[in-house]
Amino acid sequence: MAVPVRNISAPGYGDDQPIKTDMRAMSVATSLFFMVGFLTCLNDIIIPHLKSIFALGYGEAMSVQLAFFTSYFVFSYPGGALVDKFGYKKTMVVGLLVMACGAVGFIPAAHFALFPIFLTALIILAAGMTIVQVAVNPYVTVIGPVGTASSRLNLAQAFNSFGTFIAPLFGSVLILGNAPAMITPDRLRSMTEVARQAYRASQASTVRLPYIGIALTLVLLALALAAIKLKTTTGVSQHTQDFRPGAFAEALSRPDSIWHHPWLLFGAVGIFVYVGAEVAIGSLLVNYMGLPQIAGLRESTAAYFLMVYWGGAMVGRFIGSAVLQKVKTGIVLGAAGLCALLLIVISIKTTYTSGLWIKHVDFLQWHRTLYIPKSVPMFSMLAIGFCNSIMFPSIFTLGIQDLGPLTSKGSSLLIAAIVGGALIPKATGILADHSGLHPAFIIPALCYVYIACFGLAAIRRPVASNGLLVDPT
Repeated sequence: MAVPVRNISAPGYGDDQPIKTDMRAMSVATSLFFMVGFLTCLNDIIIPHLKSIFALGYGEAMSVQLAFFTSYFVFSYPGGALVDKFGYKKTMVVGLLVMACGAVGFIPAAHFALFPIFLTALIILAAGMTIVQVAVNPYVTVIGPVGTASSRLNLAQAFNSFGTFIAPLFGSVLILGNAPAMITPDRLRSMTEVARQAYRASQASTVRLPYIGIALTLVLLALALAAIKLKTTTGVSQHTQDFRPGAFAEALSRPDSIWHHPWLLFGAVGIFVYVGAEVAIGSLLVNYMGLPQIAGLRESTAAYFLMVYWGGAMVGRFIGSAVLQKVKTGIVLGAAGLCALLLIVISIKTTYTSGLWIKHVDFLQWHRTLYIPKSVPMFSMLAIGFCNSIMFPSIFTLGIQDLGPLTSKGSSLLIAAIVGGALIPKATGILADHSGLHPAFIIPALCYVYIACFGLAAIRRPVASNGLLVDPT
């Protein structure tokens, strides 16, 4: 989840900017944003698959997101140090190669069918993604004219959303669709150790080929990027120092600066709860749609409907960008938070599924019979994706507004708050183990209460007065 910010007063912006956008560099950037979105969303397919293979509880399964999103916090500073020392392009190449190593790690993980090896591979993959994002976000802002930076960032983020949209289809067809029939956890526990491990290896083998393809794609991207001669920009080192997430560590040593801005601090909490709620819902949706009282769908079928959740976020981003030009950010954010809260309440309070519609789907020559349940709780939860679309940029904009020279430090604090994607899903999974998956969504509901209150409180706030252009999509 990228957070680009353009600070006109920051080093690296001035008359030395290129007159025209470097289209080769932009093509590389959009490819990287696509891969980051794709691989992040693919976790929503991997989680239920690993849960079934290893008979994990929801809390244990959420260890995937705990490990994945903690990497944003842990590896952001080393990534920033790489940019400072080697520049944007070399850092992106390194990040891609680290991502490829993480993808290759799925081969031994599938062979030995051990959950800790899967987690290790995911951590390496996330480390590479963090390094890539630390470099690619500010780079997009300096490869063309200052006046069109916002346009470039929106385009790059659109490809990120497109990656999250098609990942469920990829995972459903190539991972879940090829998996042997699942058995119940009780039967799995009744097997001998040899038989149990053979079953797990058979199930885990479906991830091997897709991640080999992903690793090869990442290596090819790294080689292509290394071969391209990208234009350089003066002042890059200082600019990156301001904008990299690792600058959060420097902000901690200045208690007399960003900590005196309540809107920034409340915005950091908003980013924390938003990312946590979005990831918690997305990670548990496949299992949620499999509940008999919700839709009773198989994992491979539920994965198709996960596209609705992430596709809604993609569509909402384009609609929201137009709406926010005419309506105050606080109004739109408050309304989105209230709608998301209402949809969760509806989903929790309704359990009736009246039947199934059967549709024949012909997509890219894949013929599938897709079961569409008449399920209010299922589709109300999927609709939350549309509400999520404008939340991140809106919260970020309100949090960083009027910070002036502290803008870059404030953005670092907001980026660090993405760690909510590690902690809140874990808490939701633990509650699901104790109280059931249905009521566990009360935690994301409370997150949306905060977001709605933050947005409504911002309605009376004056518009930005410092001339900063912020596009934190």
